[in-house]
Amino acid sequence: MTVPSLRLDHLVVAAPTLDAGVAHVCDALGLSADAFEAGGRHPGMGTHNRLLGLWGGIYLEVMACDPEAPAPERKRWFGLDSKAVKARLANGPYLAHWVARVERPRQLQLWQQQYPARIPPLLQMQRGDYAWHISVPENGALPSWKRHGGDGLLPTLIQWDLPLHPSERLAYQGIALKRLRGFHKNANGLAKQLEWLGASSLIALEPTLVEPCLVAEFETRTGPRTLR
Repeated sequence: MTVPSLRLDHLVVAAPTLDAGVAHVCDALGLSADAFEAGGRHPGMGTHNRLLGLWGGIYLEVMACDPEAPAPERKRWFGLDSKAVKARLANGPYLAHWVARVERPRQLQLWQQQYPARIPPLLQMQRGDYAWHISVPENGALPSWKRHGGDGLLPTLIQWDLPLHPSERLAYQGIALKRLRGFHKNANGLAKQLEWLGASSLIALEPTLVEPCLVAEFETRTGPRTLR
């Protein structure tokens, strides 16, 4: 392991539209749509989002292609332009990915420069009061390692460039993430990259012979709930 353990930053629900994504999360967690707060648009990515505050300084993001934005010059992040993600979205929204935070004084930029084969290139993003660097492969794909497709189970890395974090402005809805689980046929291979990143404690990987998936287990005001 090259750095101390990372922190979970947020979960990403991919959706064909923001309204569909919000409805999917609300149905799973027993919420009403007003629990979500407006996020914003991502210039250059052609996406937009809505946000849900969770306990412990993390949040959930519903992400969709922005129909009012021009087509981006590059592939969108989180694999949204890939055939695999588009095929899954044809069946509706789903928990697609998670993002891990590199906190200062560690420098994500320097870390990526030292290990470009393990950490994708960084993009510098800004929206309103928020500014951040985030690891995004040039083809927009979800993170992977060697021959193992990550399928959303390996984290995207983020470092916030300003002290303000989105979770600080999101109302607490009485929801706490209890456990994040990932199922993949190459769980052992992905586990090696997680260990190298210092993120093994953030997700429980388990082997499976069926389609890979990400599952989040929550404690809510109405009892345990699961989001897929």
